[in-house]
Amino acid sequence: MDFNEVDEEEFGFSRNYFLAKELGGSGKKSGRKLSDINVVDEQELRTAAANIKPKHQKDIAALINSYKSLYPKWAFELRCGFGLLMYGFGSKKALIEDFASTALPEHSVVVINGYLQSVNLKQVVVCLAEILWEQLKSKRRTPSGNLPKIQQPISSRSMDDLLAFLNEAQMEENDSFICVVVHNIDGPGLRDSETQQYLAQLASCSHIRVVASIDHVNAPLLWDKKMVHTQFNWYWYHVPTFAPYKVEGLFFPMILAHGNSNQSAKTAAIVLQSLTPNAQSVFRILAEYQLSHPDDEGMAIDNLYSMSRERFLVSSQVTLNAHLTEFKDHELVKIKRNSDGQDCLYIPLAAEAIEKLLSEIN
Repeated sequence: MDFNEVDEEEFGFSRNYFLAKELGGSGKKSGRKLSDINVVDEQELRTAAANIKPKHQKDIAALINSYKSLYPKWAFELRCGFGLLMYGFGSKKALIEDFASTALPEHSVVVINGYLQSVNLKQVVVCLAEILWEQLKSKRRTPSGNLPKIQQPISSRSMDDLLAFLNEAQMEENDSFICVVVHNIDGPGLRDSETQQYLAQLASCSHIRVVASIDHVNAPLLWDKKMVHTQFNWYWYHVPTFAPYKVEGLFFPMILAHGNSNQSAKTAAIVLQSLTPNAQSVFRILAEYQLSHPDDEGMAIDNLYSMSRERFLVSSQVTLNAHLTEFKDHELVKIKRNSDGQDCLYIPLAAEAIEKLLSEIN
């Protein structure tokens, strides 16, 4: 084959290629849409995923036992002032909670579920301040023998005041601390810069130690050098567990699956079951009102307070507000202003989903 024949063959290929592109562009476009795809129901998909048989159970059990042998070392590092950061494939929720309950029985533990869409960090800091305040009152172990000055109620103090109290409070035991467990410190509710700065300040307090997990590959980009080495003072541990993200995955929609009322009710029920019985009963009042008054814009907060107090579920407006904060943080309840200018509460679920939710929490 000479060069002329090669050139002719290449020219013919190029001409056919551009001719095909021209004809393809001028043809009719497909009328199919992405919405026409018959996606799987989310509940069916989750059920199928839950029925997958686990593999390599013996190897995974041996791996977890090897981590448990490190518990004394981890506890020692916390006493030395380090924070523990766990990373690796698989859910680390069960591992970290087992460590906290097994190796830190004499310490108070507060858990932050960072995998939730929204987290009320102020409420967490208030809880920590109240725990430390109670410890100081019971032990009376400040250098002067007096309690540090902090005005009550603690919940009304600003974040800066609460962090200052946590940092300045002193006790005789240098290794006494409150452990803060943060599941998915890189979660969607904790990723903003302000929240990470507050977490770093919290981790640097004298009687606070943080044990956290990360799963996102870009999680270290959340922190600067000062936060990593001075405030969090991370001690990194690669602890792949290969455990499924069962709890964490409940709060994220599955790809190629559409949600339904069953799944919405199931997710909300899981959140409600983690709350107190009184909080569940307050939510039930709101749900029953919304079902019996479908045309209303919502339930007035004053009406909810009156009904809750009549049933001895709350003792004051402050108690009700605490329950409502839990509901709003977990997106179980929303507030809107009605036509009369009054703030009303409503559950952002269809009537069918609310009925299923009530049957779930029964």
